[in-house]
Amino acid sequence: MDGVANYYQKGLDLAEAGRHKEALEYIQKYLLGTPNDGQAVNDAGAILHCLGRSEEAIDYFRKAKTLLPDSAEVLWNLIEAYLATGKAKHVVGFFDEMAHKGILSPDVMNRTANILLESGDKANAVETLLRSLQMASDQDILKPMIEVVRSKRPKVAFFCGLTGDVKFLNDIYTFIEQRFQVRFVESRDIKQIYEAMKWSDISWFEWCTDLVVEASKLPKVCKSIVRLHAFEAYGNWPASVHWENIDKLILVGNPYVKQALLRQVPALEARTEVVTIPNGVNLQRIKFTARPKGKNLACIGYLHCGKNPMFLLQCMQKLHYIDSQYKLFFAGVFQDRRLEQYMRHMVRVLDLAEVVFFDGWQDDINAWLRDKHYIVSASLGESQGMGILEGMACGLKPVIHNFPGSDQIFPSEYLFNISEEFCGQVCDANYEPEKYRRFVEERYPLDKQLNSINKLFLKFESEIEAGNAAVACST
Repeated sequence: MDGVANYYQKGLDLAEAGRHKEALEYIQKYLLGTPNDGQAVNDAGAILHCLGRSEEAIDYFRKAKTLLPDSAEVLWNLIEAYLATGKAKHVVGFFDEMAHKGILSPDVMNRTANILLESGDKANAVETLLRSLQMASDQDILKPMIEVVRSKRPKVAFFCGLTGDVKFLNDIYTFIEQRFQVRFVESRDIKQIYEAMKWSDISWFEWCTDLVVEASKLPKVCKSIVRLHAFEAYGNWPASVHWENIDKLILVGNPYVKQALLRQVPALEARTEVVTIPNGVNLQRIKFTARPKGKNLACIGYLHCGKNPMFLLQCMQKLHYIDSQYKLFFAGVFQDRRLEQYMRHMVRVLDLAEVVFFDGWQDDINAWLRDKHYIVSASLGESQGMGILEGMACGLKPVIHNFPGSDQIFPSEYLFNISEEFCGQVCDANYEPEKYRRFVEERYPLDKQLNSINKLFLKFESEIEAGNAAVACST
């Protein structure tokens, strides 16, 4: 064994004997000649940590991590040094990598959360506790801790501008409820709405309807968020909103919806802050099936003229002429009696009674989609097209009428302009369920939407706390 290598072994032996100061000297001598030995750099950091010099140890562990990026041992040592020096926020950033390496544990997360709470970082503390509880749900002691943290964070009131239509709000509400104090206000009485707004620090209005118009006229008592989907932009409500009393307007994504909105309210972006946060698909609820190519087409959503189901009948008439085995199934209820009368009439006169089916509202969309192979839409316009995305997440091939802005949401290969193109896409031999699912996973996962919303709430929380601190200082 040469002299340099002997320094390293001597250092390890001294460390084993508990003589850390002498061990460090020998390993540092070794590193003078071999500075890129990742294991030796890690060992030097471990000895410094044992000596209570964790700040210095961090530098060694960080260097060791660049030299040995796949080492779970180095990452674990770095985490312990960060915790020892109170740098819990740094630890949070490594949770995903720790999980990937199999070293993330409730104990580490709980210790991290305690340090975060001591430093007043309620946001990261509650995220860490929730993740720990998700990993080990039997930790009953964490639940009251989370409640205490929630009680110290802003209060949030939710309002729905379309009575009972909370399908796009449910996942958001559940997410916020786990982190903040919340109320869901069903009343449309303006006095009760005002009382709830006064109780809250942040008020969230789902759908930009008459409810938002009336609420925006009230004295400003909290931060306010309005989320507009699509159809509201083509009505009269946005022009009547007192936008100066709204702190954030969330749009879902289609640029043509924003274009229509700005035609109504040209100075909108000077009156409130407009942000775009696409909807996310809850992939845990949508079951994927690697299904074979088949002949059942699905259309999901309320049936009204904006969804343009009339055009789908024309498409199906041509498809039926090409291959009579194809069938179209609608999941949704009619919202227009005249449209329903027309649709049922055209099914008869086009001789499609054995081809087109109206199955009504579906409580279990996974079960309904189980024997379907295509998700189709002839809509005049969508904010995003959640029914299409849910179908794709199940593994169905999308066939989508080229509505304004559709090419900003979906790949152009799935769009059609005329019924002949519709038939061509359906009959095409190309059928790739995994590809359709992967598109949704990569572009529109629920986590991505919720993270964006959480950032918005964290910004509000910071502003609220800063305002409260300023008031306290002035009294």
